[in-house]
Amino acid sequence: MFQLYSWLVIYPVSWLVTALIALLTIVFSFLLSPRWASKWIAPWWGKLIIAVTLSRVKVKGQENIDANKSYIIVSNHQSLYDTITIYGYLPAEIKWVMKKELALMPFVGLACKALGHIFVDRSNSELARQSLIAAKDKVTDGVSAFFFPEGTRSKTGQLLTFKKGAFRMAKTLNLAIVPVTISGANKVMAANSFVICPATIQLTIHKAIPVDQVNNLSVQELSKQAKSVIASALQSNP
Repeated sequence: MFQLYSWLVIYPVSWLVTALIALLTIVFSFLLSPRWASKWIAPWWGKLIIAVTLSRVKVKGQENIDANKSYIIVSNHQSLYDTITIYGYLPAEIKWVMKKELALMPFVGLACKALGHIFVDRSNSELARQSLIAAKDKVTDGVSAFFFPEGTRSKTGQLLTFKKGAFRMAKTLNLAIVPVTISGANKVMAANSFVICPATIQLTIHKAIPVDQVNNLSVQELSKQAKSVIASALQSNP
């Protein structure tokens, strides 16, 4: 019965919400500012889709993010609902670092451009590096950069190899790194699946890796440390 509800209600409503929020985001980014739209409109996309899915999100560690500071935020990635959860419930203004192909998505691509998210050509490492350097002016004054450093969704739930871009950017911009763990989103919708089931998603915001460690550790060491922190919460909240 729930799968019938999924196809008759969740999917149509989710697409309608996506189109509506995207259009409002584009309009208010132009009329007011991308920051205003990012703060007051975009999060409703995540909240409304979580609600219509009959799921809920529990947030732990909100005190580990200062809304007035900029960070590099990194998270694991198991499900489409990771993105929905981050948009709706992460207490920070972010610029997503995403593959350039997402710019072609109907409504979503234009909304992401209007908000100033960062598109990266992952097929060319030099172009990707230049995109991150060019985006440095966007990550300031309380705006953080958000990465899924695995680069794609894990089908097994096990963390994949972390790409280096987030950690290089942290060192270049002299910013602390905040690891985030999302648990349970794959129970709502697994990677490469269209089946939706209601579940509780746990969003755990860990203590930041401070700037002095970012400066003193290598990119590889930072990647390993962030991955270990994220994995620790996955083990306790499978």
